[in-house]
Amino acid sequence: MAVAHARYGFIPNPARATRVLVSPAVLAVIGSNLFRRPARTALTAIGIAIGVATIVALLSVTSGLKKSAGDLIHLGDADIGIFQKGVADPTASILPDQLSHQLQRATGVQLATPLLLVVEGIAPQPSAIVFGMDPDGFVAHREVYLKGRFPAAPNQIGVGSHLADELKVGLGGTVKVMNKPFTVSGVYQSGAFFEDAGASLQLKAAQTLAQRTGEATTIALVLKPGTRTATVRRAILRANPNLQAIANPDDAARAGGNSQLIGKAVVVIVVLALIIGGIAVANTMAMAVLERQREFALMATIGWSPGRVAALVLGEGVGVSLIGAALGLLLGVVGAGLLVDALGASSYASPEVTAWGLGRGLLVGVAIGVLGGLYPAWRVSRLDPGATLARS
Repeated sequence: MAVAHARYGFIPNPARATRVLVSPAVLAVIGSNLFRRPARTALTAIGIAIGVATIVALLSVTSGLKKSAGDLIHLGDADIGIFQKGVADPTASILPDQLSHQLQRATGVQLATPLLLVVEGIAPQPSAIVFGMDPDGFVAHREVYLKGRFPAAPNQIGVGSHLADELKVGLGGTVKVMNKPFTVSGVYQSGAFFEDAGASLQLKAAQTLAQRTGEATTIALVLKPGTRTATVRRAILRANPNLQAIANPDDAARAGGNSQLIGKAVVVIVVLALIIGGIAVANTMAMAVLERQREFALMATIGWSPGRVAALVLGEGVGVSLIGAALGLLLGVVGAGLLVDALGASSYASPEVTAWGLGRGLLVGVAIGVLGGLYPAWRVSRLDPGATLARS
């Protein structure tokens, strides 16, 4: 420290030497300097905000997709969902509907019912899913109808409460599925977002409509009380190696491609945000160091240590990043809904903003400030106040 002080050309003051690098005075100077150059601060903060907003939005969508994937296997409070092995998207699974009879005889299984999912069938809401259900199956019985009842005829359709609001239809209205009109027999709620944003047909009506006679997308299973899910799952897969049995949201998320794709995109964007944001902050702070060399030299002559001056520069980098991160968190929460609409997944998932997701966005913002401020802070600590003042 003595060497550094000697280079700065003043005698160290023991009282000053014991001061912490970041004091209220330093924080006040940081705030003053940021608002002294509002245009530069705003442009840097906006760049950081875009990166943080993208991260928060993607994390929210990923969390929402994971929750919806869990809802897919828990239709009607099912314990396990059976799908075709090897499909990237569970909604593209193809199974024989008679498989439900075989699975219901499996040890530990109490109920089994086939479901056929028809996607992109409702033109005004292409993301809405139409569920073909066995009228005698437990999934159909567990839909709670606010008005009317489950379809009693092949030309009738049950509409989820969210979809009913979107289409502005009610009991006795008409909904077209793949251009074929169906009469609304009832409006239901199930508690699963994408089910409430979809509709229900009799299984045979859905099979005829989709030209998939005798086929199902998934077989939903309810286990007997006291049965271990893992044990039943292993037994089913051992007897049927061409199936995949999904018992929890993590399995469902891994089986689908969308959440994995978005999860990988988050990692890529975090890295890009750190690199691009760090370079932007480093460039801004490096320019500030060049423009303010005389100011820093004068600070040195009145007793500011090299470490304290460096802390000032680093603090300004973190400060502008915090401003950008705060703006980014707000934009990310708003942008999550827009991203779901852009992905065409508004009926599959609702963005789920979590404290951990917001926290990760904030951490990235702070990391950008630290990474971007390190080099300028090191550079200002190497300034020679005497030579700088002599040149000016």
